[in-house]
Amino acid sequence: MNSKKGYKYIAGVDEAGRGTLAGPVVAAAVILRKDIVLEGLNDSKKVGKKNRERLFDEICLKSISWSIAYSDAREIDSINIFQATMLAMRRSIFGLNQVPCYIKIDGNALPDLRFQNNQISAESIIGGDRKVPEISAASILAKVYRDRLMIDLDRVYQGYCFSEHKGYGTKRHLDSIGKLGPSAQHRLSFKPFCNRKL
Repeated sequence: MNSKKGYKYIAGVDEAGRGTLAGPVVAAAVILRKDIVLEGLNDSKKVGKKNRERLFDEICLKSISWSIAYSDAREIDSINIFQATMLAMRRSIFGLNQVPCYIKIDGNALPDLRFQNNQISAESIIGGDRKVPEISAASILAKVYRDRLMIDLDRVYQGYCFSEHKGYGTKRHLDSIGKLGPSAQHRLSFKPFCNRKL
């Protein structure tokens, strides 16, 4: 049992892609084994691409349970990015094959944690992806999965360079939107779409 909280299965949850102009917001949930040390585990933004890929494979192989889920661009436009992020987090938790006893979520908000009439105890932790190994692991899974997805989408939606900027609002991305207009992967409720004609 975990000596601090008395919980055997603690899940960490984090998201990737909340601030992009295109693509889904992706969330991951991870329950780590207590007897495994993952070398170099940290916030995904502080880990190089090669090590992120290595850690992704290790987390999937060595964790008690992991799950990845997302909310796509149309859903984001329909319910707003905050609600879509919370929904993606909830879906990732629901996808775990081991029910967690306690959940630690990066940020300052919690999704709906009622499952089959049971409420799972949880806390939100600002900067948790740097402080809590379970959240760091979730950060890695969400980031790597989303990057891979954006690379795949680049092959379908050619001209937007999704594999380069992963949907963030770089100059090249904005220039391509100006030339091609928005794709089905763009979030039309985000700037620049809601503020100017394309």
